[in-house]
Amino acid sequence: MPGAARTPTLAEVSALVLIVDGEATRAASIAAALAAHRLSAKVVPVADAAARDAGADVAILRDEGGSEAELRAVLGGFPEIPVVIVGVGDGGPALRAGAADFLSAEASPEELCRAVTRLLAVEDPAPEPKVTTDSGLLGTSKAMAAVLDVVRRVAIGNATVLVRGESGTGKELVARKIHAGSPRASGPFVKVHCAGIPESLLESELFGYERGAFTGATTRKPGRVELAEGGTLFLDEIGDVSAAVQVKLLRLLQDREYERLGGTQTLRADVRFVAATHRDLEHMTKKGEFREDLFYRLNVVPVWLPPLRARREDVPLLAERFCETFGRAHGKPNAKLTPGAVTALSAERWPGNVRQLQNFVERLVVLSEHGMVTEADVTRELAPPPTYQTAKNEPEAPPVATIGTLAGTVVPLDTAVRAAEKGAIERALRHAKGNRAVAARLLGIGRATLYKKLAEHGIGE
Repeated sequence: MPGAARTPTLAEVSALVLIVDGEATRAASIAAALAAHRLSAKVVPVADAAARDAGADVAILRDEGGSEAELRAVLGGFPEIPVVIVGVGDGGPALRAGAADFLSAEASPEELCRAVTRLLAVEDPAPEPKVTTDSGLLGTSKAMAAVLDVVRRVAIGNATVLVRGESGTGKELVARKIHAGSPRASGPFVKVHCAGIPESLLESELFGYERGAFTGATTRKPGRVELAEGGTLFLDEIGDVSAAVQVKLLRLLQDREYERLGGTQTLRADVRFVAATHRDLEHMTKKGEFREDLFYRLNVVPVWLPPLRARREDVPLLAERFCETFGRAHGKPNAKLTPGAVTALSAERWPGNVRQLQNFVERLVVLSEHGMVTEADVTRELAPPPTYQTAKNEPEAPPVATIGTLAGTVVPLDTAVRAAEKGAIERALRHAKGNRAVAARLLGIGRATLYKKLAEHGIGE
């Protein structure tokens, strides 16, 4: 289709990979392999403060046999980027500590490269902005009081829970609160973003695989179900899984049994399941897009989250909490919202719900003078981008900041939308001083989506 945006190939996505390895020759081999995929690399011998401030998109850390607690401490220094741990053993401690992936110390540079590119282009594991776990569940409204009452009552049991609601309402926060209030609170909370992992990889991510199960499987790797043993497995965006994966999930929920990919041993799953979706699963079952028996297995206890427009009285509380949190995160500990700013925020509908409000408040804090956010700041950031007159003899393609119809020149809608999108990305990168993780959060998109958009618009080439 002429003019349609083309999804860039993996080789066209440029990113910076931090390699933390004390052996220079080995690190150079990994850097060379990454360079073949147009991925820049920075090599450092230790995970110190300078390494954390390198502005990397992914980190590769070599572990020499540290405990789970030690690994968690190291990974805590890289809160905004996914980390691949390279070490000994089956990788369980590293993955439970928060690593995005684990590879054997014998893994080749090409295997490491595949792990990195998969994280960048497939899993999109960019974390939510660092906020208090309960931030999205704050509220004094009747709607939220009813939700919190259901969460409190369901948490103490072991029943499967299906969290429903629009995107951005805080479904993951509900899942975490259920886990925290359950007898399994001391066990792991493991999340699987079903929509962000292709069907070809989702089975191995869920159930793990044995050595030799496929090309490149040089060691046995536990799946997310195994890592969640004794705790909670959160299946996010369950409505996006394929029919083939639905069959395997049905057996898991029904019999609590599974096998690793390439294995013959049947394993038992001592796991509590919490799933979430923004999709209308009832409608999908009628159309044959989602298994009815799986739906009933998931929908034992439904928890419906209200949209933010149905709990407007909670906006001031949420906005002030986000302002305080992002003020500390961005070096403005005295950040505050004026009463006028709170009133202006409360008047908006927030179709993107709590997540949209969260991202918007972060932008306000980043752009504020000394952290004080006024009504004028809110009004300015809510205003649509400016439009400009096209000069004579200038091609019809609109300038970056144009959206919709130009003065005196009507342009195709897709052209105007792409121009506005490019302008928004460039502004976010300027405000974030080139930090792509922060820019992605300001835009309200994942880091992998941002990489694709950068390649589509030729930004940063």
